[in-house]
Amino acid sequence: MAVKYNIVERKNLLDKEAKPKFYASAKADGEISFRALAKEIATGSSTVSDTDVLAVLNDLTKVLVKHLSEGRIVRLGDFGSFRITISSEGAESSEKFNPALIKSNKIQFTPGVDLKEMQRVIKYEKYKK
Repeated sequence: MAVKYNIVERKNLLDKEAKPKFYASAKADGEISFRALAKEIATGSSTVSDTDVLAVLNDLTKVLVKHLSEGRIVRLGDFGSFRITISSEGAESSEKFNPALIKSNKIQFTPGVDLKEMQRVIKYEKYKK
């Protein structure tokens, strides 16, 4: 299998006079649900049921929320790690900075070894409608 892509035209927002260029944009080719992932994981094991896997994944979500909201990096071994990043407006000095200037946050995922290897060797294929 390969990652599908579309070709999209994009304008240069920094140079209004520049001709638009064409770029690749990843195209999702389906999706898989949390429950389906649990069933697939359970299928690869003779000792746990999909209900057991689903319960563990649900608990993983709960502890991720807890630890990320407390500012911790959550490392999941070879899978990768999650952390919170924030974006703020600037202040004239550090003394004048206050939390109201923080405008948004994101969850940053950093892939582990196997996912990085997958990124290195991934194949691409133009999406056909």
